[in-house]
Amino acid sequence: MTKKVENIAVLTSGGDAPGMNAAIRAVVRACSYYSIKCFGIYKGYEGLINNEIEELNARSVRNIINKGGTFLKSARSKEFRTIEGRQKAYENLIKNNIDALVVIGGDGSFTGALKFSEEFNFPVVGIPGTIDNDINGTDYTIGYDTALNTVVEAIDKIRDTASSHNRLFLIEVMGRDAGDIALNAGIGAGAEEILIPEENMGVERLIESLRKSKKTGKTSSIIVVAEGDKSGKNIFELGEYVEENLTNYEVRVSVLGHIQRGGSPSCYDRVLASKLGVGAVETLLDGKSEVMIGIVHKVVTIVPLNTALDKRSHRHDGLIKVADITSV
Repeated sequence: MTKKVENIAVLTSGGDAPGMNAAIRAVVRACSYYSIKCFGIYKGYEGLINNEIEELNARSVRNIINKGGTFLKSARSKEFRTIEGRQKAYENLIKNNIDALVVIGGDGSFTGALKFSEEFNFPVVGIPGTIDNDINGTDYTIGYDTALNTVVEAIDKIRDTASSHNRLFLIEVMGRDAGDIALNAGIGAGAEEILIPEENMGVERLIESLRKSKKTGKTSSIIVVAEGDKSGKNIFELGEYVEENLTNYEVRVSVLGHIQRGGSPSCYDRVLASKLGVGAVETLLDGKSEVMIGIVHKVVTIVPLNTALDKRSHRHDGLIKVADITSV
């Protein structure tokens, strides 16, 4: 990238995550700090195709750092998956004199950003915003810490009911391909068993574990299940199976669903989003493109987008052992 960057646009794409507003705020105010213009694109790539673009300034993003969701909105865009749709998006960027793009989102958003940049030689930088924490090249993604605390708080409340009625609760949390939320929230909330996509423990092992727990005096249990669990049964089928094989337990199922996406972002997510937002602008001003701004060992890092899209390496071994030991 050789052209001087004077106008930067920012959009949020894919599933919303607490802290996205803080990241937008940081991008806008970093642009203001460096005396360049910033534009907000509403409704993600769909809004880019439809030219829903508005200039923002430091005051445009006041009082949003504490709010969940994204004030720029987010939307899926089938049209952006076509070359015709991406052509429209490019023409709108040129029409608005925009020189570079910041994309806040997850792997689907980054896939679109990388393809767009390669096709039109347009500068793009990604900021990882997803509660699943499933992006390669960064220790944490924006929204993960908040979602984790939301899940732990919910499980703590469910445990009160489980203990009062000697019930076994199966609690489904988000995580189609990654078990970070389930594993960490399960340990933090004292779950008896944790089922994640990366480790297929099998239903028979689960039944045997619960039988042992019952023999040692446990009168209630919490099982945390990631939505991508590979046991071969959805959580309602799993609940029925457990009840059929453990008649001394009264089984209940709770799906936390989209409650995990909402809420005011934690302090950690606000600070992380602020760091990454500033880093994205500075990276574009340094002439870099097709990269993601991440955090590794508390240091802001620059990772190629194609590396960020690689399948994330397994990071659960130590925690799985901790979960096994502390659930006896």
